[in-house]
Amino acid sequence: MPLRAPSIRRRLLLHLLLLLVPALADFPDRYSSPRPGASAGAGLGNAPAQEYLDPTYPTPRPPPSAPSCVVPVLSYSFANTYGAPPATAAYAPPAGCPAPWSLVVLSFSAAITGDQYDRVAAVWLDGAELLRTTTAEPTPDGIRWTVRKDVTRHSALLRDPPGGVLSVMLENLVNDQYTGVYNVSVSLEFHGVPAYLADAGSSSSAGAVDSNPPTPTLPESYFQPADLILPISEATGNSIGFWFRIQNSSDSRSKLVSVPSSTYRAVLEVFVSPHSNDEFWYSNPPDIYIRENNLTTGRGNAAYREVVVSVDHHFAGSFVPFPVIYTGGINPLFWQPMAALGAFNLPTYDVELTPFLGLLVDGKAHEIALSVVDGIAEWLVDANLHLWLDPASSSVSAALDRYRTPRLSITRRYSTRLLDGSFKIRAKRKSRFSGWVKSSFGNFTTEVETELKATSVVEFTHQGRNKTVRLQAEQETEITVRSSETGKEVGKVETEAKFPLWLEMVTEDGGNGTYVMRANLTHSLSVETGAEAEGLFEREARLADEQAAAGWMLVRDHAVVNGSAATTQAYRYSDGAGRVERAIDTLDGAVLSDNVTESYSALGVAASTAACCRGRRCHGIVAAKCSDVAAM
Repeated sequence: MPLRAPSIRRRLLLHLLLLLVPALADFPDRYSSPRPGASAGAGLGNAPAQEYLDPTYPTPRPPPSAPSCVVPVLSYSFANTYGAPPATAAYAPPAGCPAPWSLVVLSFSAAITGDQYDRVAAVWLDGAELLRTTTAEPTPDGIRWTVRKDVTRHSALLRDPPGGVLSVMLENLVNDQYTGVYNVSVSLEFHGVPAYLADAGSSSSAGAVDSNPPTPTLPESYFQPADLILPISEATGNSIGFWFRIQNSSDSRSKLVSVPSSTYRAVLEVFVSPHSNDEFWYSNPPDIYIRENNLTTGRGNAAYREVVVSVDHHFAGSFVPFPVIYTGGINPLFWQPMAALGAFNLPTYDVELTPFLGLLVDGKAHEIALSVVDGIAEWLVDANLHLWLDPASSSVSAALDRYRTPRLSITRRYSTRLLDGSFKIRAKRKSRFSGWVKSSFGNFTTEVETELKATSVVEFTHQGRNKTVRLQAEQETEITVRSSETGKEVGKVETEAKFPLWLEMVTEDGGNGTYVMRANLTHSLSVETGAEAEGLFEREARLADEQAAAGWMLVRDHAVVNGSAATTQAYRYSDGAGRVERAIDTLDGAVLSDNVTESYSALGVAASTAACCRGRRCHGIVAAKCSDVAAM
C-alpha cells in the first residue's frame, strides 16, 4: 500500500514536538565529556590524571625464566591529524630477543588532557593490522590508559616483516574548543623460549627450537601461528589509512592476492568498526520512519548489519559484528573510568577459508572481498590472510568439495504512528562448506558449518521521546577435520557466541537550549569454545562479560554540562587451567570497588600443557615434552 504524505495538521504537530526535544531517531549519539567548570562526575577538575580501565582477561603469562625484552617502536602526538597519513616508524625484529617467541605482546599507551571527542585508531605492520582501538575522552584533569594485546599469532610477520614499517592512524582535530592532543606510544614485548624448553621443538614456521622436529599431523596445526600473513587492505596507507572505507550495502572492497601453492590451511582475520551514521547501527530506524516524519537524520536503513567475506565472488562466511560502544557514545559518563566492552581492543573475527583452497592454490591472483549487508556510511574494514605452508612440499592438491550459496532469511515488521513506531527484524543464515587438501601431512577434508541468528527491535513511544533498543545475536561455528580416505574425524573446533543488548532512553527539555537524556543499558558477550584432536588434546573455555549502566546527563550542543552515572562490570573466564573473575563498580568517574579472583588448578595446568606436548605450540605457549611435564 502506498504511503500517504503527512497532512498539514500532522506536519504542524510533528514540528511542535521536534521543537520541544530532539528526535530520538538521532539518538544514541556521540558527546564530549564535561569541560572545566561542569559539575558532572565526582571530583572532576580536582584530581590528578586518572588511569582508565579495560577489565578483560590479562595477556597470557610467558613460561618461567623465559628471556624477554621490550622494544619501543613509535611515540607520536596526534593533534591536527584529520586527513593526514598515518604516523610511521621503522621496525625490525629485536636482535637481543630473536625468534622463536613463546609470547609477543603489543602495548598501546595514550595520555590526553583538555577537551576532545573519542577517536578510532589502528596499528599496522606493513599493511597488516595488529590492533583496532578507540580512545577515551579526557576529563579536565587528564587521563591515561594502556591497551595490551597478545599478537603471538602474528609471529611470522614480526619475525620477517617485508617492509619493516609500523603505522598508527588516529585522526584527531584540535581547535579553540577541542584542545586535547593524544600522546601515544607503541611498543612490543617479546618473550623467548626458556632453556628447559629449548629441546621441545616445533616446526620452523611456528617458531621452532628443534631443527629436526617430527612432522606434525594436520589437526595440530590448527593451534599454531601461521607461516605467512598477507594483508587484505588498502595498498598504500596514504591519507585514508590502510582500512577500506565502506559507504553502503553495495560497496564491496577487495584485494587481489596470490596464495602460495604449498598452502594447506587458510584463515581470514577480519577487523571491523562502524562510524558516522552507522556507529549505532543496532538502534537505527528504517528509512520509512524518517521519511514519514520528515526527519533530517542520516541514521537509517534499520537495525541489522552483517559483514560478508567472499572469495572470487563466492560467499565464504559472515558474522553480525559485536556492537562496540565507544567512550563518547550514549552517555560518556558511563565510560569514566571504565571503557565499554571491546572499546579499547575491538574484537576480530576469524573466517575459516581452508575449504576454498581448491580455488586459491593455482598460482594465480584471486579476489578476497569484504562487504556489509544493509550498511551505510561508514565502516572501516580490513583483514589479514593467515596461511599455513607445507614444509615438505612445494605444492598441494586441493578442491572445493561441497558448496552452496547460503541464503539470508530475513523478515521485517514495521508499524508507525507519527513519531511513535515499532520495528522488528529477524535474520538467519546457515552455511556449510567442505573441501579437501592433500599435503605431506595426508589428505584431510575440512568442513565448516555456521549458523547465524539475530533479532533486533527498535521502538519509539511517548511521541518519540522514549526509545527502546533490543538486540539478540548469536552464532555457532563448527570446524571438523576428517581423513579424506576413511572419513574418520581427527579434529574439531566448536564455538558459540552470544551478545544481547538492551538500551532504554528518555529525552526531556532541559531549558535554555539544553535537553536531559536518561539512559539504562545492559550488554554482554558470552563465548564458549571446545577443541579436540584425536589422541592429542581436549580443551574447553568459557567467557562471560557483562556491563550494566544507568544515568542522566544535561546536554548542550553535544557537550555534557552536568550529569551522573553508575556502571558495573562482571567478567568471568574459565578453562581447564583455571578461572579468572573480576567485578568492578564505578560511580561518577570514581571506582567504588574492584575485586579480582583467580584460581588455578595444578592438575589443570599440567593437563593443558600435556595436551600441547610433542613440541607443538598451543594457544601461544611453547609446551614442553611429555617427559618434561612429568618432571615439573
